[in-house]
Amino acid sequence: MTDNIAVWYAARATGLVALLLLTATMLWGMLGPPRTGQGASAGAERPARSPRFVVTLLHRNLSLLTLSFLGVHIGSSIIDTYAGIGWLDAVIPFGSTYRPMWLGFGAVAFDLLLAVLVTSLLRARISLRLWRGLHWFAYLCWPLALVHALGVGTDSRGGWPLVVTLLCCAAVAVAGLYRLSAPRSAT
Repeated sequence: MTDNIAVWYAARATGLVALLLLTATMLWGMLGPPRTGQGASAGAERPARSPRFVVTLLHRNLSLLTLSFLGVHIGSSIIDTYAGIGWLDAVIPFGSTYRPMWLGFGAVAFDLLLAVLVTSLLRARISLRLWRGLHWFAYLCWPLALVHALGVGTDSRGGWPLVVTLLCCAAVAVAGLYRLSAPRSAT
């Protein structure tokens, strides 16, 4: 397995927690208040919801927590000498000698998350249209991270990690169907 079992467990645990947090971030983004052109028509009464700033802050904090766990996951995966994963393997897709395709999906997901993070930090300096367009990459991160977890995870093909992964899939599927079925205004 590895020389240091604690590092091996840290890499696996933080990867699974990062997937759960990324799923929660996706769900919160998908189920948050409708944007222009979605949801109730203009002027109609909306059901009582949290103020937009609360929704935005929770989404942002979930995203930052996801990135924090992802940083620990990547760091502990690199420190663990079993697979021989290097720092460049975390950002340059499909170049690793260890399961290059599966690790590459994780690297692409990480790169896209970094792009979303950087553009979110620059949001006040770029157009809202550009920011929203780039923010759609977040929706691509989740399936890539999921495929990465299923392909690289040594314990993801059975037991409770598989159940957790399947529950994440089900939650995103239900939220996606809910969001797509929401009535749209004529705007």
